[in-house]
Amino acid sequence: MNFSLFSAPPEEPSRRVGFAGNRIDRQSEMRNDDSATQALADPAARLLVLGGGRAFLKTGDGVVDPWWTAGESAALRPNFGAAVLLGWLGGGPVLAASAGVDAEAAPAGVKAIDLRSIHVQELVDPEALGALAQAASLLAWHAANGFCGRCSGTTSIRGGGIKRHCPACDSELFPRTDPVAIMLAVRENHCLLGRGRHFPPGMHSCLAGFIEPGETIEDAVRRETFEESGVRIGRVAYHASQPWPFPHSLMVGCFAEALSQDIRRDEAELEDCRWFSRQETRAMLDGAHQGGLFLPPNGAIATHLVRAWAEAD
Repeated sequence: MNFSLFSAPPEEPSRRVGFAGNRIDRQSEMRNDDSATQALADPAARLLVLGGGRAFLKTGDGVVDPWWTAGESAALRPNFGAAVLLGWLGGGPVLAASAGVDAEAAPAGVKAIDLRSIHVQELVDPEALGALAQAASLLAWHAANGFCGRCSGTTSIRGGGIKRHCPACDSELFPRTDPVAIMLAVRENHCLLGRGRHFPPGMHSCLAGFIEPGETIEDAVRRETFEESGVRIGRVAYHASQPWPFPHSLMVGCFAEALSQDIRRDEAELEDCRWFSRQETRAMLDGAHQGGLFLPPNGAIATHLVRAWAEAD
């Protein structure tokens, strides 16, 4: 039997999830401390402007456009002194900056819309949505790291935004990504879905939790599933990942082999947790569940996990 370490579908499953369409060439190793300033001076430079958890979008003439030139963005009073260089795309540099106006005070022809709504309503193309995820995550990290965790000194942006530096103790801080395991436990012809207390009425999803220090992805899947549902897990198979800019996570999607069936849900975490048949999940995917139950939006990795299982032969 022929075997390949890289046997895979023609399209990576991760390419199909929301926020994963980023095509920016980051060139992180090719930066200097003036990179963002130099990029802003380039006539081909484009900006993404965010603030208050929202992206500022141009909405004139029925077109929704997240991209700005430095001159166009003046009405938003972007903080160019703290702009970050995301990389290069389409022959020019791409940057992100925080707006100096409140989201509620956006000028005429501009709407400030939260990233979840942009994602769910498909207001921009996948490439722009992925760039917005990078921008939002990076700006959020910079906003939370103005002071050094080692000596409490004031830090400053370096390398065009790829790091921060503390002059007091000469420490360097690099942007972080928080890994989250999200898993679909399956047993025979059923999968395990839960419902968090903050979910919209009727919505169910895969179980998920942060991967802890010193823990493998597989062990995080086993631990989180058992903690939330009481179900024991055997084999774990990676499926896909999804950037999740709330504020800077990476969702690691896996299938999990359930070794037990009885559920003892964590009532503090979950309002409901139960097994769903393949037929029932197909009805949820089609929006035709008799009980009105449904899954997260199509771009969510949880729904991609359920769809991949439910539609498998």
